[in-house]
Amino acid sequence: MAAWSDLTFDALEHITSLLSFSDRYRFGAVCKNWRSVSKGTQHPPAPQLPWLVLEEESETRKRKFYSLSEDKHYSIEIPELYGRYICGSSHGWLFAVDIKISGIIINPFTRKYYELPPLPAYHKNVDVTTLIENVPSDCMERPRGFTFKEMQTAIVFKAILSHDPDEMSDFTIMILFGQMHSPAFWRPGDSSWTVVDGPKCAMEDVLYFQENFYIISAMNVLYVVDFEPEPKLIEVGPQICPEICLEGCALQRYLIDFNENMILIERFSLSVGNELPITHGFNMIEPNLEEDCLYEWYDIDDYAIFLGRNSAIFVDSSDVPECKKNAIYFTHITESVSPVEFGFHDLGVYDITDKRINTFYSVGVFPPRVDSPVWFTPNSS
Repeated sequence: MAAWSDLTFDALEHITSLLSFSDRYRFGAVCKNWRSVSKGTQHPPAPQLPWLVLEEESETRKRKFYSLSEDKHYSIEIPELYGRYICGSSHGWLFAVDIKISGIIINPFTRKYYELPPLPAYHKNVDVTTLIENVPSDCMERPRGFTFKEMQTAIVFKAILSHDPDEMSDFTIMILFGQMHSPAFWRPGDSSWTVVDGPKCAMEDVLYFQENFYIISAMNVLYVVDFEPEPKLIEVGPQICPEICLEGCALQRYLIDFNENMILIERFSLSVGNELPITHGFNMIEPNLEEDCLYEWYDIDDYAIFLGRNSAIFVDSSDVPECKKNAIYFTHITESVSPVEFGFHDLGVYDITDKRINTFYSVGVFPPRVDSPVWFTPNSS
């Protein structure tokens, strides 16, 4: 009988196409030949649930990840992320900011990354870019009202990519930054961020859809980014009246490209006493730009959507048995106001059918409060 290590390249590559991301790494650890096949395969991993990117371990500085499919943590050595705050993910890349308020995008598994220019000012009275040239890595002094740690977590609200940088070198990063979550973009070769001109109101999410960037405001107004001649926001689509919910208010709005349909998802919260707001429901609307009308969505069939600081992700539950169908998995994106216990507290999975919320993690495996949980689809290409 032939040894497993003597299997042909084609046979081994076919096996890797059936493996999840983490199983592919285990496959590559068997022997030198299998490791070569694992790294060189052109097949994407088998369909899987997204991971969560968690905090840095204080003693080892390893970055913690949580695999939803396996219900377990991984601690991975990624020196490029030491001391950095993760504030976005897109196409398998992470957007991270360090204590000196400089950013990078990085694929944590290939370790390829791009260093980014200094970020724009938080607002006109809080511009840290002139103060950070000689700031030590552990500096916590206040830059005009903010500690550097506070600024590190607040400066960028959302960050997305137009394309996977490994597949297209001419990509664009769009961020929502500062007090009003204003849009700004960067492309490889740019020496600075370009701020997009627009109305003086808070923006809540950004989506790259059919070769355009779309942004939704807190007032439920949809905009498209017009890059020429000067970058600006232009209002588009039908008027979207804010949803009225007697049991709470809209905490956050998200945009997702769901099977080539742009969907606006409103997330409703409810506060009890002095407690922080807790998610209790979602509403889904399709602003159809071609027909200039709105369609309300009541279910997503066998799919699940993953919302948070990431570019919204959807998964077909028929491909991933452990995935709950017709459901929305969510993480919180608002930090605790507690000066002692900084973290995030509102994570769960919303069943669209019965309108109930449950946890998606096992007790004891995933703590109720974690730092900056961000959904992330591993990408080893």
